[in-house]
Amino acid sequence: MAEKQTAGRDFLGEFAPKFAEINDDVLFGEVWSREKELSPHDRSMITVSALIAGGNFEQLTAHLKKAKINGVTKDEISEIITHLSFYAGWPKAWSAFRIAKEIYNE
Repeated sequence: MAEKQTAGRDFLGEFAPKFAEINDDVLFGEVWSREKELSPHDRSMITVSALIAGGNFEQLTAHLKKAKINGVTKDEISEIITHLSFYAGWPKAWSAFRIAKEIYNE
């Protein structure tokens, strides 16, 4: 079972309470907890890929940390980013590798 997420409330609770509620309760509470349909490992690989493809590097750090916790290996992350470089762009891959290297060398 996915752990209870509070990042939305922690960072945006007072400023955007409804967004924070949806983030924590729906996205991370309901969607991420559907482990019978898709494992946390696979959800992490998909999420990381989507963030890289979209150039959303601000969120990538947290999701790479979560991917590591969810069992996504350094070799898998390296292969994912290498593969995405041809579809999402070489500069995005370089940016993603910089962040991944920090997370996986911790």
